[in-house]
Amino acid sequence: MKKPNLCVLTASCLAALSSAVTTGPARAAATVKIDDTKWVSVGAGLRTSFNTVEDAAASGNDRSKDFRLDNIRLYVNGQIHEYIKFTFNTERQDDGSDDDIRVLDAIGQFEFNELFNVWAGRFLPPSDRSNLDGPFYLAAWNFPFVSNYPAIFAGRDDGVALWGETELQGTQVKYQVGAFQGCNDGAACDTGANTEDDLLYAGRVTVNLWDPEPGYYNASTYYGEKDILAIGLVVQTQSDAVGTAADPKDFFGWNLDGLMEKKLANDGVVSLEGAYYDYDLDNATVTGSLIDGNGYFVLLSYLFPQRIGIGRFQPQFRYQDLDNDAGPDVDQWELGVNYIIDGHNARISALYGQTDPSGRSDSDFFQIGLQLQI
Repeated sequence: MKKPNLCVLTASCLAALSSAVTTGPARAAATVKIDDTKWVSVGAGLRTSFNTVEDAAASGNDRSKDFRLDNIRLYVNGQIHEYIKFTFNTERQDDGSDDDIRVLDAIGQFEFNELFNVWAGRFLPPSDRSNLDGPFYLAAWNFPFVSNYPAIFAGRDDGVALWGETELQGTQVKYQVGAFQGCNDGAACDTGANTEDDLLYAGRVTVNLWDPEPGYYNASTYYGEKDILAIGLVVQTQSDAVGTAADPKDFFGWNLDGLMEKKLANDGVVSLEGAYYDYDLDNATVTGSLIDGNGYFVLLSYLFPQRIGIGRFQPQFRYQDLDNDAGPDVDQWELGVNYIIDGHNARISALYGQTDPSGRSDSDFFQIGLQLQI
């Protein structure tokens, strides 16, 4: 997901800081300009939360009470040629270790024009809107569990993609297509079935009927800065992705997602988002982290125009439903409110909800989270 940036300054940069640092693009803190075509910038993002879940404590019948570091990221971006850029982002791995920092994104970006660009390295493959948002640009606090495409880490994969956008009779059409590792080489969905090193192929087409969403990434809310009516179609496929080496099975997944966001005459902003997912693992008995089945979610929110204190309130409701052929079906609802201080750069979120897995007791949960970026 596009991220705010600032730069790791060397001693030589520091000497010229007052004259070399200029205001960067939106969501960027500063940019150090080297010459007319070269620059570098750095940024950071933090998401932290308090979570309590019914009957989830070690006792088995008490509420869990946990403070969580959801995300801590460092972002580095730069340009080394008129047509060549790079991205390097890190993320703390959520495995209980405070010291395990992983490569989130490492991208060589050949960006020639709006219609044709090439990215190579580790990044988000063409996938659903929520994945291309990243956690900092979701409308909700939590990533939807019905989204379940192959990935190495945090929705990312190693590969190459072609992408671009064009305008057809006032409508923006964006395409993204690429080849990636998928379920192979230690990915979470790797079951040892892919002995021939078959690649994952992914493609997405997005149609923006109102305002455009330029660039590779998107968001699920623009807080009134854009009027959005967007429809996206995704297809991913990989041969021998799951199963066993003796009985490999193919993966095929697709989804349709949409976002409608409109700024009203009173400056309030209404948003409606939804997505449908379908995953086919060819009746594999060993599925790794993937799901064989289908699911959907819908989300409705309204951003009040009045500023109360330093921010505005945005109540929202989301419902998710997962029909899992190889495991329990799950549905979940959540009712929450965001306190929007500075768009995606500063917000507080609180939500209450209930998860109901088939064959097990339902449980309610409460979360309050803080998000900061620079």
